[in-house]
Formats: sequence, structure tokens, C-alpha cells
Amino acid sequence: MNVGIVGWGFYVPDRVLSNADLEKMVDTTDEWITTRTGIKTRRIAGDDMAVSDMGAEAGSKALEKAGLSPGDIDLIVVATITSDMSFPSSACFVQKKLKAENAVCFDISAACSGFIYAMDVARGLMSSSGYKNALVIGSEKLSMIADWEDRNTCVLFGDGAGAVVLSEVESGGFLSSYLGADGSKDELLYLPGGGSRNPATHKTVDEKLHCLKMKGNELFKIAVKIMASSAEIVLEKAGLDKTDVKRLIPHQANSRIIWATAKMLGLKKEQVFVNIGRYGNMSSASGAVALCEVLDLKDINKDDILLLVAFGGGLTWGATVIKVS
Repeated sequence: MNVGIVGWGFYVPDRVLSNADLEKMVDTTDEWITTRTGIKTRRIAGDDMAVSDMGAEAGSKALEKAGLSPGDIDLIVVATITSDMSFPSSACFVQKKLKAENAVCFDISAACSGFIYAMDVARGLMSSSGYKNALVIGSEKLSMIADWEDRNTCVLFGDGAGAVVLSEVESGGFLSSYLGADGSKDELLYLPGGGSRNPATHKTVDEKLHCLKMKGNELFKIAVKIMASSAEIVLEKAGLDKTDVKRLIPHQANSRIIWATAKMLGLKKEQVFVNIGRYGNMSSASGAVALCEVLDLKDINKDDILLLVAFGGGLTWGATVIKVS
């Protein structure tokens, strides 16, 4: 079964949090943030907006682009680490909001690699189990797990959602995928509180265990190597070379990581898509939103090769090659 993307759409909240705003909240400056991360603004969801709300907005746009109704969708996979609640899955809530009553629903937790994981899992299920139309979403509300007193991490993250509709296509589509993980490096990026190991108590709240923890310097060194090697592996699996790539769509974690990865791969600047300056790091939603924005570019045409690559907490990583259908 030849699976490709037939619809796409994304949603970001209206509220813009600028570096100037952050200067009033923590000990930081626009210059410090921009130089070290490349981020200028990020979007922040309101208290009344959950991951499934943003995911449903993005999913509705993707369905419209695909020319499908919610009833045509028989599989919904949501990649997220900030699900509405422990259960039901955010995918079930998306199903409810969209009225996609025929869909099988579940979430995937692979942090920033989640969207690539989700697309690969959905594609595999479509080939093995006969699902015809899958809605794959990356949606995150990282503002709810950010420590807004920690200037090293709070400046990085934003909220948003992106979605794609996968269906059988005559040509193009997904050419290859590569996934990986290393659980021994879990301490580099994690959320210690709220699960079965550290359930919510007054103590866990007071100690800010429900806020994201990250060892940025150590993660930086590993991230560049992982993203570059993953890109090389997945291109080789597809029988392609870096010169075939129309756009590299890297995880939008840090502009220095992005450009170091591009340099290691020997890619030209015009081959690399970057939107981190506008949205910050949205974890699994970063790749989803970036892919949607790339597919909307005027210079992207049928048969162009897109290369997505990401790394995230776990550690997890993944890459996929898509030929535009």
C-alpha cells in the first residue's frame, strides 16, 4: 500500500509571548535568547484550551484540505506528552470533537520525535490492517509544564498543533522511515512528577516535579549527531542522496542545533526549513506545524523530496522521507 499525505493543517494559539515579555518575567534578555536559541516569539494557549482542542482545530483543517469528512477517518493517532489527562487519550477527545465516530484512537508518547513515530505507526497499520484514512496529529501545551522561573528552559517552549491526513496515493508518499531510542539517557530531558513513580502530592508540587527538566548542554551534543546520522540512514534506505532533498524539516529545538545538523549533512541553507523564531519548541507539534508550512510553500511541487528528522526525551529519535504526492 502506497501511503501519502493528502491533507494538512495546523493551529497555533492567538497569544504571542515575545522575548520582550519574558524579560519582564525572568532574568533574561532578547539578545541572550535570540543568540542561544534563535527564538523571538512563541504561542501560548489559554487556560481553557487543551491539547485535544488544538489538535481538533488542526485536524479539521487537514480534513478540509483532503476533501474528506470526519466519518471517512478510521484511525486517529495523536502524538503528545501533554495529553488532556492520563486517560482517555487525547485522540479519543479529538474523535469526539470532530465527530469521527468510525475512528480507532490512541496516543503516542515519544516527546519531540512523537509526530514522526505517529506517522510511521499509522502508515504501518494502514498497510497491515486495512485502515483507509488516518488522521495523524502532533499537539502540545508545553506552557503547562514549563518552569516560568527557570530562564534556561521557559524561554524555549510554545504551544500548538499540526495534523496530516494519510491515504493511499498513486505515486510518491512515504519512501522510508527510521526510528530509535536510548532509555539510558532519560535524565537529559524528562518530567519527573505526575506519573506512577511520583504521583501528585503537595511535596511534588512544591519541588516543581511537574515541570520539565533538561540538561541542555549535554543534549545539544547528542542531538546534532543523532539528527545527522538518522537523516543519513533514512536517505540511504530510500536510495537517495542529500542532493535529492528539497527541504530538510528538522525538529525546531534550537537554531544552533538545526544549523549544526545541516552543516554536518552538507546541506545548503535554502534546503533547510526553520520556523523556530516564530513558535519556539513545540515538541511533537514542531515537526507537524513545520511540515504543514512547507507543504504550503509555493516552491514545493509534486515529487519533491522532504526529509523530516527529530530527537526528543526518552531519548527518542526518528526520520522519514516523503515524496510529495
